[in-house]
Amino acid sequence: MEGWGIPDEPISARDAELKNPLALAFIGDTVWDLLVRRRLLATSARVNALHRQAVGLVNAGAQAKALCRLEPLLTGTESDIVRRGVNAHSRHVTPRNQDPVDYRRATGLEAMLGWLYLSGQWARVSQLFDAAYPPGTDIDPPARRTD
Repeated sequence: MEGWGIPDEPISARDAELKNPLALAFIGDTVWDLLVRRRLLATSARVNALHRQAVGLVNAGAQAKALCRLEPLLTGTESDIVRRGVNAHSRHVTPRNQDPVDYRRATGLEAMLGWLYLSGQWARVSQLFDAAYPPGTDIDPPARRTD
């Protein structure tokens, strides 16, 4: 992956699309985490503050909100991958502190990011992240729910 220090070994978009959506989400979760952390690092905040901000942005609620901002920009194939991720059923229980709908939507976002990453569409990954959190804007995490 140019500029990320990761070897360029993409698979075809079709082969990536055939993967289980939960496997795509497994990769997409890490892609999202890396993008968030890379952006936060530019703030030069203390490591503890960076970690707290990252935790606030790498969770189902924040990812579901990001997906809402991105949905109008998605291609048909990207929307299909999101839908497959949202509808995928995992064997583990939704974390207690997360809304089940947000959790499923976050899985959809992660599946799409995993598909884009695996198929070598790294510029599109960056483009969508920048659309969710435009460069130069504050990406503080949303307020935590207290219920």
